[in-house]
Amino acid sequence: MPFIYFSFVVLAVSVVTIPFVNPKLKSIAAVIAVISNAAASLIPAWNALGGLPTEILLQGSPITGLIAIRIDSLSAWFILIINFTSITGVLFGSGYMKSYADRKSNLSLHWILFITFHASMLWVCVLQNSLIFLTAWEVMSISSMLLVIFEHQNTNTLKAGINYLVQMHISVAFLTIGFIWIYFSTSSFDFKAVQEYFLHNPSIWLFILFFIGFAVKSGFVPLHTWLPEAHPAAPSHVSGVMSGVIVKLGIYGILRMVFYLAHDQLLLGEIILSLSIATGLYGILNAAMRFDIKKMPAYSTVENIGIVGIGIGMGLIGSGIENSVLIIFGYGGALLHSLNHSLFKSMLFYSSGSVYQQTHTRDMEKLGGLIHKMPHTAVFYLIAILTAVGLPPFNAFVSEFILYSGFLEGIKSVDTTAVFLMISGIAGLALIGGIAVLTFTKAFGVIFLGSPRSEHTEHAHEVSFVMRLPQYLIIAVIVFIGIFPQFFYDKAISVLISSTATKDFVDFSVADSVIETITMVGRFSMIFIIVSAVLIFIRFKLVKQKPSSIAETWGCGYTAANTRMQYTGKSFSKTLGKLLNFLLKEEKKYIEIRADELHPSKRTHDSVYLDFAESRFVNPAVKRLNHFLNYFQFIQNGKTQQYVLYGIFFIVLIFLGTIFNLF
Repeated sequence: MPFIYFSFVVLAVSVVTIPFVNPKLKSIAAVIAVISNAAASLIPAWNALGGLPTEILLQGSPITGLIAIRIDSLSAWFILIINFTSITGVLFGSGYMKSYADRKSNLSLHWILFITFHASMLWVCVLQNSLIFLTAWEVMSISSMLLVIFEHQNTNTLKAGINYLVQMHISVAFLTIGFIWIYFSTSSFDFKAVQEYFLHNPSIWLFILFFIGFAVKSGFVPLHTWLPEAHPAAPSHVSGVMSGVIVKLGIYGILRMVFYLAHDQLLLGEIILSLSIATGLYGILNAAMRFDIKKMPAYSTVENIGIVGIGIGMGLIGSGIENSVLIIFGYGGALLHSLNHSLFKSMLFYSSGSVYQQTHTRDMEKLGGLIHKMPHTAVFYLIAILTAVGLPPFNAFVSEFILYSGFLEGIKSVDTTAVFLMISGIAGLALIGGIAVLTFTKAFGVIFLGSPRSEHTEHAHEVSFVMRLPQYLIIAVIVFIGIFPQFFYDKAISVLISSTATKDFVDFSVADSVIETITMVGRFSMIFIIVSAVLIFIRFKLVKQKPSSIAETWGCGYTAANTRMQYTGKSFSKTLGKLLNFLLKEEKKYIEIRADELHPSKRTHDSVYLDFAESRFVNPAVKRLNHFLNYFQFIQNGKTQQYVLYGIFFIVLIFLGTIFNLF
């Protein structure tokens, strides 16, 4: 596996050289390093997708045993996702981080961490010895946490980073327990031991351990609370890579364990499908009520993880009842949506980062009219949100249409209980799509249309070409998938053929007619867009030759209009918030006017929507834990003499234990 060794060499060279190169060249060095690692892993990954997996067994220590390094089709699928998004991220970041050029040491560390982050994600996909896998998982978590807290002088940023790190270690704890369970049952740390265990033993509780461990990384509700805090805190290119890729590593782990299952697929599929529908709805509802231009897409990531989970649940139900339609549409839709989401969500974060860089605010209520000052960014944002709501000819339409088709076809061939879940899945996807339209219409309208609401937009201008380039690349891939879905569908099917334990009875041609329909819809939609663009261009040229004048829009005789009369993000979503106020809790800060106040002083009103799961479950649990730990404050009392006594006590304890063979 040359690329593994190559990635270590690239990382070592980066650590040695980046701190000493010219500040203007640090980002170029990072771009070269990331592209080099991506290129080295491309060939073995592409071969694996074509049916030529690679395996190397390295001699480890007596504890680890043999260290298995494998690139199979599932690893390859996620390696390609990681590489493309990391390349676009480092390109965007090379322009985004120019505003921090005066922080030379911070920049050096930042780019070294980014290279480490990229390499560790690749390692996670190919290392199949559980001890070494967990080590790579930790490197990935710690490097990404340090990237999140780049602006560590900000207390909120530091808090978000620590919150993220704590929850990632909760993830590691569950994964560690699961792998220890496997080791004591099979005496092996190899991933094949997991498959062997699932083949001969009941699966539910062990699978749930693994699922929770990976679900924390993915952002399934209620394990999602790190995500809307870490993404806004991180630099935007890091947010794009984290949202586009790192949450997919959780999906990779879940799919890896799902494909090992041999028992209880039906029950586990029903559980995952139900949880995923709730996750999708919860994520998009909270996104609709957020006015932070980076927190909103962070909650949308939770929504899309729910959509991917819906596909996994559907596929598991299909495996449990030996239904080819559900297997193909479920797992195929999950794999394709993992790819599709990585593209449009990373672009959404990049364009949001462009807005933040130019306006220095994440509050959409302070923006407006940016389409005139940042037209390219406005187009990027518009395409990203059109893709996010699942419209053709863009890529998310492909995966979401496949999932809809799976539910519709599944209704015809499943029993009563599963029929209810199929109908719930259709209703859930429809609701998610409808609320997504509201969410992103609000965002685009408030940020880019209308008139500026504050001085934040006065000095805004279009971002540099190097920040626009990766978004052009993403748009090209988004449209290519939408117009030629057959190519990507075939690659997803190759993953299923080599990974699905139940492939013997699966008819992999059942989705061919659906893919043909998707292809036709995508191509006709593209033709419609092109014809419309040509007509608009012709009209523009014809009108441009005629004299024209610009005047204010007639306002029914009212001439004192101002920006406060425009729609705001709050006005877009207030009705939804009131309708679902039992879930979307609004916290208001306002001093009421007293009855005896004849001449009230000036007042301000502030409101924020709380995360229901965080405010009702996570925060009370943390508060109780802190209260419990306060009882042990006497241990850390600041007295050096007592700390020395602690050390002596433990030395004596170990000495006595050694003498009496207690250890």
